[in-house]
Amino acid sequence: MNTKTTLPISEARKKIFEIAEEVQKPGTHYTFTEKGKPKAVLLSAEQFESWQETLAVMKDFPDLKKDIKQAREEYRRGDYITLDQLLAHSGYVVADKTKSKYGVSTRPAKKSTKRSPKNR
Repeated sequence: MNTKTTLPISEARKKIFEIAEEVQKPGTHYTFTEKGKPKAVLLSAEQFESWQETLAVMKDFPDLKKDIKQAREEYRRGDYITLDQLLAHSGYVVADKTKSKYGVSTRPAKKSTKRSPKNR
């Protein structure tokens, strides 16, 4: 347990507003103890929701950890296809990006000649 964020419940009660503010920082949580033993943990609502979502995904995909490991190994070996290759394989026509210039125009936008409903 981290001694900086571990407090007896009686002490936490006195500092609850400060603690509630502190746990808003990413990765911060407090452990409350009773008679020296961990009793409860306080973390931000956002972090709690994130943990719940992670647990739900892990429950829905029990082999997820194994699948991620396998995917990383395949990527390291170069055993993968690009999105453009996948789209082409699925029958989509992929634009030739070498012929088109992408970017932001330096010309100012033209003003519309249409009148707004207010000016009619």
